[in-house]
Amino acid sequence: MSAARKTVIVGITASIAAYKACEIVNLLQKNSFDVRVIMTKDALEFVTPLTLQTLSGSKVLTDIFEPADRWSPVHTSLADSASLILIAPATANVIGRLANGICDDLLTCVVYASRAPVLIAPAMNENMYNHKVVMGNIAKLEKIGYRFIGPVKGRLACGHDAIGHIAPAAEIIKEVKKILSASADKSQSAGGLRRIRRSSRSNER
Repeated sequence: MSAARKTVIVGITASIAAYKACEIVNLLQKNSFDVRVIMTKDALEFVTPLTLQTLSGSKVLTDIFEPADRWSPVHTSLADSASLILIAPATANVIGRLANGICDDLLTCVVYASRAPVLIAPAMNENMYNHKVVMGNIAKLEKIGYRFIGPVKGRLACGHDAIGHIAPAAEIIKEVKKILSASADKSQSAGGLRRIRRSSRSNER
């Protein structure tokens, strides 16, 4: 029997790098992941849900009040299904909201409602990225276990060739696989430890 497909929720925020999410979603599909896409409302200004729905094979969600497939609040049903949450691209805005406990849209509510690992791929102007507040917010999220990949040096929307460009899609997929592999190993180790403990208690009786 083949292993169940892992579900990656891809959160897309309002960055010019949102077009790169199409490549990321496509690569995730090619690597046999079940992909669900959440877009912030401002992200709709950069790329269409129809494109991402076609690439992911699933309905793209933008609204926390979206009717669920079955009776369950949409943010919790999505959160429960996630093997990993990938936010790519991630703006300074969404990083700041997550770092400061603000859940005011579907994406931030899903992140907070889920126990899945979170991988964030920032993309923004170099001055925004290097701002002390943004650096502090990233440090806060790293401290509680969120992972970050990039940004890298590249051509930015402002015309500068500087740090702030979203990490290459292939590198993001590689990191997704690495995190999920580590999570699977950890779960197997925990399961083995539980079996040993149950066996030990049985032998003591």
